[in-house]
Amino acid sequence: MQRNATRIKWIGESCRLLKATASEFETTRPFHGLTIGTGIHLEPKTVALLMTLKAGGARLVCTGNLNSTQPSTVEFLRSEGIDVFATQTTDPVAHHKSLEAVIAEKPDLLLDNGGDLFAIAAEKPYANLLGGTEETTSGRTRLLPLRETLAMPILVINDSPIKQFAENRHAVGQSLFESYMRFTNRSTNGKRVTVFGYGACGKGTAACFRNAFAQVSVVDIDPVTALEAHLDGFNTPLREQAIRTADVLVTVTGFADIVTAADLPLVKDGAILMNGGHFPHEIDVAAFREHADVIGIDRYEADHIETFHLRDGRSFHVLGGGHMANLAGPRPLGNSVESMDLGFTLQARCLELVARRAVGAEACIVPVPKEIDAMVAGAYLDLAR
Repeated sequence: MQRNATRIKWIGESCRLLKATASEFETTRPFHGLTIGTGIHLEPKTVALLMTLKAGGARLVCTGNLNSTQPSTVEFLRSEGIDVFATQTTDPVAHHKSLEAVIAEKPDLLLDNGGDLFAIAAEKPYANLLGGTEETTSGRTRLLPLRETLAMPILVINDSPIKQFAENRHAVGQSLFESYMRFTNRSTNGKRVTVFGYGACGKGTAACFRNAFAQVSVVDIDPVTALEAHLDGFNTPLREQAIRTADVLVTVTGFADIVTAADLPLVKDGAILMNGGHFPHEIDVAAFREHADVIGIDRYEADHIETFHLRDGRSFHVLGGGHMANLAGPRPLGNSVESMDLGFTLQARCLELVARRAVGAEACIVPVPKEIDAMVAGAYLDLAR
């Protein structure tokens, strides 16, 4: 007998490590009596994580991130009795209201992605917040100045070596390359690609485009990191030259204003700009739209592409409005299932640690404990053998 199944089911069945963890949690119930508030991309792989936490006894109150919330995911979560305060929006004000709605529920644990929830909790503290996790480097940077105010265990998933090599280096590079192809249907062969940032995400992105026969340049403000890129065989031109020559320009730094309106005189005719960083401000698309030299904009709505026409006859293209390209566009798939299975299992295990009060305020904005890394790595290898 044939049955119609959903992508959410496909992803859930593919997340083998989370499935095993959920089975354990059904017995151990580490989150019994606790509410977990989440602010993370709402897409099918996130469902696998959230259902694992629910299996552990958690009540969940959830929202997403800017531009990445998938309505089918929201619908599924609500059908499972999970409270979701999220819509698919690019409006920061509307998104902030969703974040505040999560905090208004006074969750005991927070699973954050970009520091949004913990930043609100720092402004509006409440007694029962035990701590939680932060997914990103961007969030860690944002929350570090609030460490004394927060004074609770917050484990940074992105600082795990597993997250760095499995998701950031391998999966982000693959998914950004795949997203470029999905958005544009254009080749990379012989194209000049400039990658801004040579952290783990930049390394993977540069490697994937090079493996697809592009000529790749890397720009990084840290001379030691730039030297590493040079010794890895990438071109490392000065910033201005790197922009002028780029057919494709990719930002993966975690910082704002990497490419701004001041760079418009440098942008090559026909260049394609895309962002892989968490926040949608690495490429200042809003300033492009208002710039006096931009005389027209073509919007390919179905494809999420904008073409900017400049007064001097040049034009360039921006993918996904400058939002994280691998979670934007007409079919936003994000990183690979296997990489997220690993990263989300780290999330579940770290939240379990905080829920059991096994770490204290000394673990405020620190990397995943080594014993958690070892546990998750060993479990994944056991399934792979």
